[in-house]
Amino acid sequence: MLEGHVMLKRARIIADYQFGRGAGEALFPDDTTYSLSKTRRLRYLYSKKERIATVRASDNLLTLSMMGARRLHALFESPRLRVVASDDAAPFVAKGGNVFAKHVLSVDEEIRAGEEVLVVDSQDRLLATGTAVLAPEEMLQIKRGLAVSARKAAEH
Repeated sequence: MLEGHVMLKRARIIADYQFGRGAGEALFPDDTTYSLSKTRRLRYLYSKKERIATVRASDNLLTLSMMGARRLHALFESPRLRVVASDDAAPFVAKGGNVFAKHVLSVDEEIRAGEEVLVVDSQDRLLATGTAVLAPEEMLQIKRGLAVSARKAAEH
C-alpha cells in the first residue's frame, strides 16, 4: 500500500503546483483511487468509480472531470481559475460548447493560455472545464475566436 500513498502524494503535489496550495487535498482526499498507464505512470484518479482527473502524458499536468472542477470551484473563491461566460452563451457552454472571446465577461488575470480553467456564468455557477486558448487580456480584447476549449460540461 506504500506505492498507493506515494502516487496520491504525487497527484496532490501536481495539483498544488498547477492550481494553487490546497488544491491537492481538495481534489484527492484519502479515499482516492488511481490507475496507471502501460508505462506504470500515474494516469487516472477516481473517487469510487467516477474520474476526478487525468494526468496528461505530454506535460504531466492534470485535466479535470466535472467532479474535479466542482471540487476546485468549491475550494477557490471567484475569480480564481475562472473564465466568466455571458449569460447568452451559458446554456450552450453547459451543453458542451466552447467559449468564444466575444462571450467572455471577465477572467482570472493569473490564467495562462494552455492552462486548465473553470467556466462559470455571471452568478459563478460552474458550466464547464476546459483549456484556455488565449491569455486573459486577449480574451477580453479580441472579439473573435476561441477563448476556452471546453472538455467537460455540467449537463453531460
